[in-house]
Amino acid sequence: MSWMGENNRRSVLHVSQPTEGGVGRYVADLAADQVARGWDVAVASPTYGELSARTVAAGARHIAWTAGRMPGPSSVLHAVSLSRIVERERPDLVHLHSSSAGLSGRLAVRGRRPTIFQPHAWSFEAVGGPLHLAAAAWERRGAGWATAIVCVSEAERLRGEEHGIRARWLVVPNGVDLEAYSEASTAERTAARRRLELGEEPLVVCIGRLSRQKGQDVLLEAWPAVLARVADAQLVLVGDGPDGKELRRRAGPSVRLVGHRADVDDWLAAADVVALPSRWEGMSIGMLEAMARGKSIVATDVPGALEALGDAHGLVPVEDPSALADAIAVRLLAPERAAAEGRRARQRAERAFDLATTTARIADVYDELLGVEARVSSSTGPTTP
Repeated sequence: MSWMGENNRRSVLHVSQPTEGGVGRYVADLAADQVARGWDVAVASPTYGELSARTVAAGARHIAWTAGRMPGPSSVLHAVSLSRIVERERPDLVHLHSSSAGLSGRLAVRGRRPTIFQPHAWSFEAVGGPLHLAAAAWERRGAGWATAIVCVSEAERLRGEEHGIRARWLVVPNGVDLEAYSEASTAERTAARRRLELGEEPLVVCIGRLSRQKGQDVLLEAWPAVLARVADAQLVLVGDGPDGKELRRRAGPSVRLVGHRADVDDWLAAADVVALPSRWEGMSIGMLEAMARGKSIVATDVPGALEALGDAHGLVPVEDPSALADAIAVRLLAPERAAAEGRRARQRAERAFDLATTTARIADVYDELLGVEARVSSSTGPTTP
């Protein structure tokens, strides 16, 4: 028995609850690369957001699958509907992205087909107390229903091991399209500010889902201390999400919330400093995009941040408004330092985080896992937990 489909044309089913942001872009980029390789690719996800349209535009098939963002009791129902999709599609490999798909997908497949789980930041990072313990316990159990767990940073893998998860670990760092996100020149900065109707004031940009994970509330707490040193500084939050209403209530006159935008590259070009105050990550794709644009970055020291930035960084502790404010102000007051950091960030993105390398490495992972599964299945049949 072989897991490969008819005519040895590989079939892959991606499952993702996030349809926007970094995970949504990641799944769409993988689908596009795999279609270009001649594979039969389907993506199961909710229909809202950008992922369904990007899937179809890439030449893959989109399958509507309803799921909530956070795992919970309803995940059992979502697993039932997903099991029907898997039975109908009969893919050679199932690739599950993030916690909700990771829970429902592993319950649905339970090791009967080659399965990759990719957390894109662990579920237990989002909760505390008993929920933290329960989420970690599930991840330990669910690891047995994954052929491999793919982490986007070594730090993310270590966080899993620290919580007792035992798995076949593979680390494939995130990547960024270096052509779509080219290094922004001074002329591009000027043009972007003109298009966005911005002045020449020092500008800090924070791009991400307006949510507790991304830490915009900590940035707003830090902002008065930035203004105390750089009185004309401006802050722009790009994105939307569940915390939008509260963040708008707290925003002062020097803070703008512009919602979800298609012109993220312009906002990055316009920025003097990009702030990424996340509470947890795996490896932020938004960070890689800012690096590719050649921007000075102030970020919290979450998993993946140091691996991405290397020496081109201003890393601060998580939930430390004072340190965050100081790191931002220092760079606004020393634009030559910020520019040098931006150049190093771009160089690092070119060396280590090209999207083409990421997608090729994922294809290699599939080759490896399908080869292993084909040998195992020929002698023992499908694996069981």
